[in-house]
Amino acid sequence: MPGFDVRVNSHASGPWASGRAGRALHDYADDVEYQVAREGERLVHQRLRQVLRHPTGYYQSKISVDRTSGGRYMVHDQRIVYGPWLEGTGSRNSPVTRFPGYFTFRRTKPLLDRKAPQIARELLARYRSRGLI
Repeated sequence: MPGFDVRVNSHASGPWASGRAGRALHDYADDVEYQVAREGERLVHQRLRQVLRHPTGYYQSKISVDRTSGGRYMVHDQRIVYGPWLEGTGSRNSPVTRFPGYFTFRRTKPLLDRKAPQIARELLARYRSRGLI
């Protein structure tokens, strides 16, 4: 079988060698995810203020950002029983009833996808100004 072995000898020094840069990049990535999720939460609240006709505040109080078991962040409504109905994915939505749903989360996601690069750039500038990256 044709092939070859490659060996590299190197000497590392500075923030990469000490692990500081790797930790800073990990912290930056986590911070970006969290800030994007918080912006998503803000956009969901903004949309709910526009579409809810008789808000009691209960549903809005259940919208939150939580870390999942996989280490990611998720914006959700804490599994409120009528959440799928408000979103328009429940079994009681149109055509069963006239209410199609507000599509709050589905309409917020594309907006958030467009804002995410700007959030990441702003955080990167902040990390750079502090000398972390």
